[in-house]
Amino acid sequence: MSLNKVMLIGNAGKDPDVRHLESGVSTASFSLATTERYRDRNGEMKEQTEWHNIVCWRNLADVAERFVRKGTQLYIEGKIRTRSYSDKDNNLKYITEIVADSLQLLGKKPEIKFLILKPATSESVKIQTTPQLRDIRDIHRPHRSHRLPPEQLQHLKANLTYLK
Repeated sequence: MSLNKVMLIGNAGKDPDVRHLESGVSTASFSLATTERYRDRNGEMKEQTEWHNIVCWRNLADVAERFVRKGTQLYIEGKIRTRSYSDKDNNLKYITEIVADSLQLLGKKPEIKFLILKPATSESVKIQTTPQLRDIRDIHRPHRSHRLPPEQLQHLKANLTYLK
């Protein structure tokens, strides 16, 4: 019997590099920093940071593209994969990656983006569009309390503008 399982909590080192393959499959790759803090023999606090190459496929790649930014705290489960490739000088290189099976956003709530509605009146109304997520699955299955009635949703779709 064997097991290839990795569990990491760390911060994204850069925005994901997202590619869409000809087959329609998405892939996202980014680095993740994990830091271990400990006291040395002299009692001084030391830090040791490890960098991990993370690769997400399909739906996880889409989630990473939408929500992961440099500094985002993440919990990632996956498996270790080592692959080889030839560089431009035809030297054989090896790279070790973590292929993500699941990804959860941790830490602070991400920056909230608002929709501006242009109602019939001259006043602008702001509606929060990103409620705090309990779990990454909430992105696709929002809680009942976060759903808008169908008539408000139609009005939103007809009159929305994104703030950046």
